[in-house]
Amino acid sequence: MTTIDRPDIDRETAASDPLEVYLAHDRRPQRAPADADPASPFAGAGADVHDRIRERVRALRPTLEALATEIHGYAEIGFDEHRSAAAIARVLDEHGTPAETGVFGLDTALRASAGPADGPTFAVLAEYDALPEIGHACGHNIIAALAVGAFLAAAPEVGELGARLVLLGTPAEENGGGKAHLIRAGAFEDIDAAGMVHPSGGDSASPVFGGGTTGVRRIRVTYHGRASHAAMSPYLGLNALDAVVTAYQSIAQLRQHILPIDRVHAIITDGGVAANIVPERASAEIFIRSTEIDTLQALTRRVLDIVDAAALATGTRAEVDADYEPPYLPLRNNVSLTKHWARHLGALGRNVPTVPATIRQGGPSTDMGNVTQILPGFHPSLGLGGDGTVLPHNASFAALAVTPSAFDALEDAAVALAGAAVDYLADPELRDAARAEFEASGGVVEWEDE
Repeated sequence: MTTIDRPDIDRETAASDPLEVYLAHDRRPQRAPADADPASPFAGAGADVHDRIRERVRALRPTLEALATEIHGYAEIGFDEHRSAAAIARVLDEHGTPAETGVFGLDTALRASAGPADGPTFAVLAEYDALPEIGHACGHNIIAALAVGAFLAAAPEVGELGARLVLLGTPAEENGGGKAHLIRAGAFEDIDAAGMVHPSGGDSASPVFGGGTTGVRRIRVTYHGRASHAAMSPYLGLNALDAVVTAYQSIAQLRQHILPIDRVHAIITDGGVAANIVPERASAEIFIRSTEIDTLQALTRRVLDIVDAAALATGTRAEVDADYEPPYLPLRNNVSLTKHWARHLGALGRNVPTVPATIRQGGPSTDMGNVTQILPGFHPSLGLGGDGTVLPHNASFAALAVTPSAFDALEDAAVALAGAAVDYLADPELRDAARAEFEASGGVVEWEDE
């Protein structure tokens, strides 16, 4: 097992020059070759099972549309999704599967299960948090409803397979790393594999339509200086705003010398209180991203060196809050499992591109990455309709997430996700292949919380 350490521990012992890390990266292929055969060699469950799944999802569609619309209307921010979680639990209960809410120490997490506990276990993951001001502009209302549909459609099959299916509601993907908290609380200890589907600009076997994902670490820094009259006695002051500006500009200079798979961006959140007072306090927030764990660590060290250097240059003191939210680790999409998602989505007439191996380039981040670092998992993209130019995190995408085309996509995705889940549970050879692929890609990686 590999662990990823916190930057305030790592920086004491690690060399500040990341050259060896970058040279090691250069020796890797920058883009892993696409899998030569998009078809899975594994049979999965029988055709009759998948026929029943399609029929159940079709019958559930009015319920799933209503659930997606209800959650869209609530638009609750992470860790406050009380009504959304209650709506999911109500639908499950109405269909004969009670759910526990408030599980694993999170008030808005939920869990339901079907099948015997001693068999292989697959988890369908649901997200249902929204973004501030623009609501469900990431389509998590669709994620939640299709996960419920996949669970309810597949659940009647798992008892015959001697397997177990779990629906796990995971709060706060946008703003708090709910899955990372659930991992630490033991929510995945009895789960063998997991999957979820995320709306995007189009259907893709990749986690992000047209690209990949990154891991992300977040830093808040507050510089403490000394106030003084900016005109009468500026020489008595120590300017905290100068420290923030120095750090910000140095990060901008750093961007020329980082890997193409890296990203770093920052905002100034506090710049002082009045122009005629030397600012004694100023703050910034910094996001650090990379597609590999070792390069994410190396970039974190470089940014922390900049933060320290800005304090030294200005005579101020830097108060650093590193990993104030759990790091989101890079996502490893399990190709063996993803092929079954693509198989069932393609059977519904949707055009799914060839299943790729890991795409190593910069992109957004998700706490699903943390899950895929501890067990085999997949996280494909789902187009909600339109011309593919409307992408998440804007008001237009929020509006798209409650349209008939979005509900058509929801139905198809629920069928494909349920199909991949039962294929995994029915086919021991597929389970072995998924696990072997996971181990070959590095095995279990955990964030070590000190």
